Parts: sequence; C-alpha cells; structure tokens
Amino acid sequence: MTSNDRKQDGASRKGRRSFVLHPPLQELFSDHQQRYLLMVLLALVLTVIIIPKGGFVPGYYSPGDVASRDIKAPRDLLIPDQPLTEEKRQAAAQAILPLYDLDPRTAVELTERLTALLTQAGAVLEKGPADAVPAKDNDHTLLADLSADQLRLMARLADRPAIGIQLQRALKPVMARPIVGNMQVFEAGWDGGIVVRDLVSQAEQTLQDAGPVIGIGDAHELLAARLQQSSDWSGTEGELLLSLVKRLMRPNLTFNQNETEERRRLARELVKPVLFQVKRGEMVVREGERVNEEQIRKLKALRGISGGRSGLLNGAGLLIGIMLLLFVGHRYAKRNISKYRPNTRDLLFLVLVFVGLFVLVKLAIFICTAMETAFPYVDSTSYYYAFPFAVGAMLVRIVLNSEVALIFSLIFAALLGIMFGNNLFITLYALIGSLTAAHFVRHCLVRSTLYQAGLQLSLVNALLVLSIHLMAGHDLNSQLLYKAGFGLAGGFFCAVLVTGLVPLAESLFKYTTDIKLLELANMNTPALRELMIQAPGTYHHSIIVGNLAEAAAETISANPLMARVAAYYHDIGKIRKPLYFVENIGAQENRHDKLSPSMSALILMSHVKDGVDTARAGKLGEDLVDIIRQHHGTALIKFFYDKAKNQPGSVAQQVDECDYRYPGPKPQTREAALIMLADAVEAASRTLTDPTPARIQGMVQKIINNIFIDGQLDECELTLKDLHNIAKSFNRILSGIFHHRIDYPEPVHKEREKEPAKKETAKKEQSKRKSSDDSTGEPAKEPKDRGSESKKGSTEDLKRLGMS
Repeated sequence: MTSNDRKQDGASRKGRRSFVLHPPLQELFSDHQQRYLLMVLLALVLTVIIIPKGGFVPGYYSPGDVASRDIKAPRDLLIPDQPLTEEKRQAAAQAILPLYDLDPRTAVELTERLTALLTQAGAVLEKGPADAVPAKDNDHTLLADLSADQLRLMARLADRPAIGIQLQRALKPVMARPIVGNMQVFEAGWDGGIVVRDLVSQAEQTLQDAGPVIGIGDAHELLAARLQQSSDWSGTEGELLLSLVKRLMRPNLTFNQNETEERRRLARELVKPVLFQVKRGEMVVREGERVNEEQIRKLKALRGISGGRSGLLNGAGLLIGIMLLLFVGHRYAKRNISKYRPNTRDLLFLVLVFVGLFVLVKLAIFICTAMETAFPYVDSTSYYYAFPFAVGAMLVRIVLNSEVALIFSLIFAALLGIMFGNNLFITLYALIGSLTAAHFVRHCLVRSTLYQAGLQLSLVNALLVLSIHLMAGHDLNSQLLYKAGFGLAGGFFCAVLVTGLVPLAESLFKYTTDIKLLELANMNTPALRELMIQAPGTYHHSIIVGNLAEAAAETISANPLMARVAAYYHDIGKIRKPLYFVENIGAQENRHDKLSPSMSALILMSHVKDGVDTARAGKLGEDLVDIIRQHHGTALIKFFYDKAKNQPGSVAQQVDECDYRYPGPKPQTREAALIMLADAVEAASRTLTDPTPARIQGMVQKIINNIFIDGQLDECELTLKDLHNIAKSFNRILSGIFHHRIDYPEPVHKEREKEPAKKETAKKEQSKRKSSDDSTGEPAKEPKDRGSESKKGSTEDLKRLGMS
C-alpha cells in the first residue's frame, strides 16, 4: 500500500465516520453546516407542532349551527365583549356635553363699530359713499342703504360728546347675556346642559339651565325696550340706532362642533374593552349544541390564538426562541462540557427523538381530551402525568452519554412547558423525571435494568405529583389519587417504550449500546467462533487482551465492557490469513521467510482493513469498527522495517518508513488506546523467557513508553496519571497469568502399573520433563512411543487425544 493509497483510504474512512444525510447534501454543506441545518429544521418542525394551541377550532360564524364536537379552552383567555364595549363607549361619548364658545368682547366691539359708523356718516354726506372709508368692509353697504336724513341724524349723534358712553350703557346689559344665533336649534340640541368656554380667559363652566340663553331676536327686542325707556334718545334716534344694531349685532355664544366631536372621540378611546374570562379547560361548546352569539365570540377568540397576523407573530417569536435555545445550549455545552461532542449522526438522532416525542405528546393531548368525555369525573389535565416524558432522556443516555442527556433534558423540558401554555409545573415534572430516568439507566447491561429504572421513575413521579398538587394550592382530593396513579403508570410506559426503541436506534443509526455489547461478548457469536477455529492463537491472544483492557478501563473510569468486547474483536481481520501471524503458526514453517519485507508489512497491515470489513459485515457497530481501525494507530512495523533497511544494495536506500506504518488513524478514545496498549503488552509478554514480576514491570513500562514517545496517544484523552494506573493494572494481571506452579510427581499407583523393564526409561523421561518445566515454564509433552506401548481399550488411551 503506497502513501497515496493510505491517504485515500483515510479519507474514505473519515467520510464513513461522519454520518452524512445524503450525498448531494455532503457536497453542498460541510459537517459543521449540516449540524446547524439540522438544528434549524428542528426549530421549524417544533414551532409547527407547538403553535396550534387552539386545537383546530372550527369556525361557527352564525347562531344556530350545531357543534360537531366538544371544544374546550386550551388556556385561560380574556375575550372582549364587543357589544358591551361599544355600549360603554357610546355612553362615554354622550356624557361629553356640547361645547359653546362665549366671546365677552362682543359688546365692546359692537359699541366701537356703531360709534365708528356714526362718525363716518358726516363724511358720506360731504364726499359721497364711494369716497368714504367705512370702519368695516360690510359697513360700506350699510351706509349706502341709508337715506340722507338718516345720515344727517347719525352725524348729529356723532357730534355728541358722550355718545360712546351712552351707546355702551344701552348695549352692555343686552350683550352681557349669552346670545345664540338660532334659539330653536339651540333648544333642539339641549340635553341637560352645555359647557361654556370663555374665549378670553379660556375658563369653562357647565351651564345646567338654558334660561339665561336668549336668541338674537330676543336681544333685539330687549334693546328696543331699553332704547324706548332711555331718556338719552328720542324716538327717531332710538329707531335709527335699533335698525343699525340689528344689522351689526352677532351672537356671542356659538357651538364649537369640532372640539365637541374631538372630546367625544377621546372619551371613547379612554374606555377600555370589556373582557369576560374563559378559564383553561372550560367547555366552550358541547357536541350537538346549537351555538349562540356568546359562544361564537369565544370560538373566534380561540381561533385567533393561532390564526391571522397574531398567530404569525406568535409563531415567529416562538421560532426565534427555539432557535436561540438550541444554538446557545449546543454552543455552551460544546465549549464547557468535555464529553459533549455530538457528530452529525448524533444530532440527527437527537432531532428525530425531539420530533418523535413532541408528536407523541401532541397525539396524547388529543386522546386525553377525548377520554374526558368518557370519564368526566377525571380531569383531562390529570392524564398528562401518564405521558412518557422521560423516554427521550433514557434513549439518549443509553445510546450516547450522560452529558448529552443532561442538555437534552433541559431543552426538552423548557419547550414542553411552552407547549403546555407556559406551564412551569409541567416543565418541572418533565425535567426531574428525565434526569431521574437517565441516572438509573447509566449502567444498562441487561434489559431488566430498564424496568428497574422505570420503577424508580414511577416513585419519583408520584412524589412530584404530590408536590405540584400542593404547590398549586389544591386540597387533598380524589384528583390527587388519579394523578399519582397516572404518574406511576408513566414510569412503566417509559420502560416499555425504551425497551422497543433501543434496538431500533441500534439498527438505524448503527449505535453500539451496552446491551448490544453484552450480546457481542457471548463467545458463541459467529465471528468469535470462526476466529477460534481459524486462528486459535489469535483467539487466545484476544481473550488475554480483553482481560487486560477491562481491568485497566476500570482503573481509569473508562467503559470496561466496551474495552473487553473491543479486545475480543480487534484482530478478527486475521481470520482471512491466519498463518501469516506468529501466534497461529505453531510448528509450521514461517511463511514470511519467503516474502519480501514490504509484502510482509502489507499483509500485516491488511488485517486492520479485513477486520473493519468483517465487523461491518457482522454489524458489530461503528464504535467497534473505529476501535478495530485505530488499535494499531500509525505504529511502525519495526521488525520488517529493520529487515528492509538491512537488505544489501540500493534496495535499502529506497525504503520509506511510511510504507511500514499502519494507515491509522491514531486512537481517538480511551478505550481504543487501551486496546492498543494491551495488544502490544500481551504480545511482548510472550517473548519473556523468565516472566518474573520485575521483568514484567520493566517490559510493560518499556512498551507504554515507546507507544507514548511515538505519538500514538496524542489524539485520545489519556493522562499521565491514567498511563501510570494502566501500567499497574497490566503488571497485576500479567503477574497472575505467568505465576509459577509446583512440579507434582507422578502418582504411586501409576508407577506400579508400569513394567519393571521400563522403570529406567520412565525415570529418564521424568527427569527430562522436570528440566523442561524449569527452563520454559510449560509442562513437557509425553513421549511419542508411550501410546504404542499401552494396551488397546485401557484408560491410558485417553492421553493420546489431542496429541500429534
């Protein structure tokens, strides 16, 4: 395998490791973008699921329609009473009295105009009406209509020294009263009072009696009477002044329609809408009832919860909130929680769990609403405590890890509270239940653990129901018993659902859970049985590596079960070429003696790729496949590399170290690193001629140091303290494996059965066997001719079984 081949193989492995949604998506989006795209899609789907709180309320818009089903209010509502609100606004507008403006300057202005007109009369007589300059524009017409006698009379009146005071004394009493232009119109609009505003001081006062108000005709009559009674004027002068005043006088009290309407509009706006309350769970309309006006208003309000512009704004706000919750939660956990490292496959799994749970809860809500009709004595909200809220946290904890389960539980509980109408009690119930269930399935090695966790969850649910019931201020009544019973049932439902969903998650997403690991740990699986038959040396080696890795995993708080099972399968690629590996050769010829070093290195490297293919064919799971791929890292096959370097001629100069290194990648997890260390230590322990504890300790220390110095542990999370504990664990296990045994002598009754002629031969064989035990630490084999000298059918024939 060349360097380019290994790079291509590494790239393909990287692509397989990253769980992609679809090949076109892989080309358009990177892994990072795919993950954020999944969160955006999740936010959209959850918004669609959560938004319709109205429960698809039908639109009954005319009284008398028959309701097709029972409809309840999903939450507390305040519905405006439009008729009553309009009635109150009309009353508020009617309460505003008409506004009239009173001009107190009218008497003075009338006196000044009349005085000026009298003064102009002389000029008109001398120059003519066209040349005279009247005080007002319309006064020109008035002077033109007067006769010469009237003008001369006016000129004589103007010559009086106190004419202004006399006119003011005559006009002021009349003009002091409120004068309107049309008394009939004023009386028709009178409704118990008016507001009079002084245009000079802007002071307002309410006039409750219309008696002081007179029309302009009445003012003329009052002025005529005063002129007749006054001694200041003759009859002719009085008639002239009265005719002039009639043409000059204007009302001093005028209706301000614009201001009145503005005040009435403000009064209407100040009236707040009249609301009537609809409590959560209140029956709005029952099936078969005829819908009335009040129910129509309630139904329209229910539809308004999720419809129209208000519904769109509500949905947009909810979408933004969910996206922020997902992004911030994911970002925070990724930066601050070391074990929170979900890849694209994990996020897709979480998205499906979220969506599946919310769809399940939504369907359960509709079922509970229907059940209330059949069981009216049970409140529909009591059924909520039977919902399997903790299923998601249990699945995530079993399939992934506790850190991801914690973040999942927090986000799920928050969104669930929003779905139930911002219900804090439901949030508390779901959060505590999810954390409890996730805690009790942390070591789920057998499926009965799920039901034990379900039992613990049921007890916690019952206590939570009691707590929530009391916090809500309810008395100890029958509903508490129903809720507690549903809470107990909820734990059992969670256990049943998770039992069925875990195998589905393992199959769809290729996850390897502890339950599956226990199944794979069975030594009768097809892969291990084939390994035992085809490569017995590798099989025994894998068992020892499993013991070493499991013990070391326990000392560093890794996953012992994963380490043991991964050790069993880490060399299954050797099944295809078992005789090319030294542990399977036995007394046969070493086939590498006839191969070049580069070919031997390729054969050794191929067992990693063959192991990955075999693991995928056997559906062992991606976690085990990754460990098989990583258990040699990029280590150097030193024996054949040195052999290639020592070749004579130009061949040794062309040796590339990269061609003698495993393709990798390096171990990414602690379990993969443990398999690498245990594999190397177990293989090296076979080379010890005298495996004393001191030699074992030195060998373990040397192997671990070499692997560490080679950089094979750079990409996993092992610390120096972990390496120290691993070395101590390896020393303990290997010292137990290579312990010394006492050399027991042959039994006496067997010595007596032997022929006397062969005692000397037996003694020689016994001494030879003893020396062999001392030198190799293994029992010597029986002599080949021993079976031929035994009689047929005797008990000694059993000793020939298994002997070559």
